[in-house]
Amino acid sequence: MPVKSDKRILVVANETIEGEVLHKAMRDSAAAEVHVIAPALNSRLRYWISDEDEDEANRSAADRLAACLARLREAGLDARGSVGDADPLQALADGLRFFPADEIIIATHPEGRSNWLARNFVEQARSRFAQPILHVVVDSVSRRDHVELPAAA
Repeated sequence: MPVKSDKRILVVANETIEGEVLHKAMRDSAAAEVHVIAPALNSRLRYWISDEDEDEANRSAADRLAACLARLREAGLDARGSVGDADPLQALADGLRFFPADEIIIATHPEGRSNWLARNFVEQARSRFAQPILHVVVDSVSRRDHVELPAAA
C-alpha cells in the first residue's frame, strides 16, 4: 500500500528513466507522491516529416514510463506519470501546472551524450522554477550513475 504524504516530487526523465540512482532518489523520498514525466522525444527532422514517428516517440515514452511506474509502485511509492511535450522545459512547466511539486528531479545522460545538457536544460529549469532541483546523471554505458551537484554561484 503506497504511503501518502504532503511532499510531492515531479520527475522529468526519458531514456534515463530506469537509472538505479534515479530510482534510489525517488525511493529515498518514500513518503512522497511522485509524478514522472517522460517527454516524447523525436528528432526535429522526424517531427517535421511524419506523424507516425511522433506516434512512435509517444509509444516509446509510454512504454518506458509504464515500466518505471510499475517499479516505483512495487517499492511502495504513490507514483503516477504522463508522457510530456518533446521539449523537456515545456514538459516540466506543463507538469507543474497540474502537479504542484515541492521538489523536482531531472535525470539526464552524462555530458557529451545528453541533448538536454547541451541545451542547458537543467540550468534553465533551476533559473525558471523555485523548487529545489536534483540532477541525476544516468550513465548506462559505464554504469556510473550519480547525483550532479549544482555549480557554486
